[in-house]
Amino acid sequence: MAVEVVYRSSRDLERLFMDKAEADRHDKMLELAELLAEVLQKAVPSLTEQQVEEAGIYMAKNRDVFAKAFKSQPDALSELLNAPAQVVEKAEPVEVTESAEPTKPAKAAKTPK
Repeated sequence: MAVEVVYRSSRDLERLFMDKAEADRHDKMLELAELLAEVLQKAVPSLTEQQVEEAGIYMAKNRDVFAKAFKSQPDALSELLNAPAQVVEKAEPVEVTESAEPTKPAKAAKTPK
């Protein structure tokens, strides 16, 4: 029987990844999307929860393009305007619980040389 190591995103429990770095990137993208959604909701209260969630995910997935645009390169946004429209995947809401101490991921065992 073969053993396969998979990684699970802590913010999206349905997704599994074969690479830890990819799972970490996905988690960071979802964290950024959540914060962007909060900011958008505060800035434009008339937006629905679904709209701010979709906008937050879209902006987080395209963070590099938005970063270029914010760094005095507004033409970078034309990349998104010319690209086909992306459909944002509907993510299940993730309930975040606050704890007194931040949790750290377990360290992998070192292999002897």
